Amino acid sequence: MKVKGTYILVVEEPREEEIKVGALGSLHFRKGFYVYVGSALGSGGIIARIDRHIAPGKKSHWHIDYFMKSAHPVGEMHFPGKKMEECSIAHKIESLAEEKAPKFGSSDCKCASHLFYFKKNPMKNNKIIKTLTV
Repeated sequence: MKVKGTYILVVEEPREEEIKVGALGSLHFRKGFYVYVGSALGSGGIIARIDRHIAPGKKSHWHIDYFMKSAHPVGEMHFPGKKMEECSIAHKIESLAEEKAPKFGSSDCKCASHLFYFKKNPMKNNKIIKTLTV
């Protein structure tokens, strides 16, 4: 069964980089960990969307696709349900993050961002898991 809903993808950027991200232009990314919040409501579902984001050599479509040319995945969480959860989850993660990438992944909503920076892996101490499961 192809489950639709919201997901978070935790990725590691191994070095400081300037990356051109579609219409957002060139963005500076620090070495560290990033949490991306997205939704997959199409026929492929969450797994297919994440698999596409992390697949090498694909044509970039979403902001995260541009970033994934440099970063690599280290974790993910799935939240079956409606798209409106995406913004709620993004707001919770933003409250924990050290920085955000302005307008990244949020061109279809009013959120400041859907990509958040952490110097250390936020999955290691369950910081994100505890926040999102309460």
